[in-house]
Amino acid sequence: MSLLRAVGLAYDPPEPIVAPTVTLRVAEMADFEAWVALRAASRAFLVPWEPAWPPDDLTRPSFRRRIARYRQDWREDQGYAFLIHRRSDGALVGGVTLTNVRRGVAQMVSLGYWMGEAFAGQGYMSAGVRALVPYAFGPLGFRRIEAACLPHNQASLRLLEKVGFTREGHARQYLCINGEWMDHTLFAMLRGDPLR
Repeated sequence: MSLLRAVGLAYDPPEPIVAPTVTLRVAEMADFEAWVALRAASRAFLVPWEPAWPPDDLTRPSFRRRIARYRQDWREDQGYAFLIHRRSDGALVGGVTLTNVRRGVAQMVSLGYWMGEAFAGQGYMSAGVRALVPYAFGPLGFRRIEAACLPHNQASLRLLEKVGFTREGHARQYLCINGEWMDHTLFAMLRGDPLR
């Protein structure tokens, strides 16, 4: 480990995670145009499932701050964010994150994801999650991945069950989604659980 790494100043981008149909890699400023185009085109599709978007969310300065935050989170072992690209043509299709890192006796993290509307229902998100899980349990060293989704988000419920997450319960007013505190269905996968 370098001195810069030891004091939390270095950022070494990880190698992309390559799966049969998708590639996961960290965001760079060069992704701005594709990211903003996909998010803008998918806004009505995404807003019901996400925290409220800041007024400047789709601007270059906001994206630059997002990249800086992702890198700081990575350096400090606080979170891991990836963009999902289709392997056949490199198109950006969505994103997946590991956040709310809890180390010590917990060794757990929370999974989050978003998909561009034009790419929904084509298997790219399940491929992305399947690619990320071994990375979370392997190099990142977690033993538990948690996920939460709105009880009426049938696509997300199906996705989590399809890849092997276990439904564990119901949490009242769990997250603030689009400005409203919403109940969520809770899921988890443990290291050693079968990935489907």
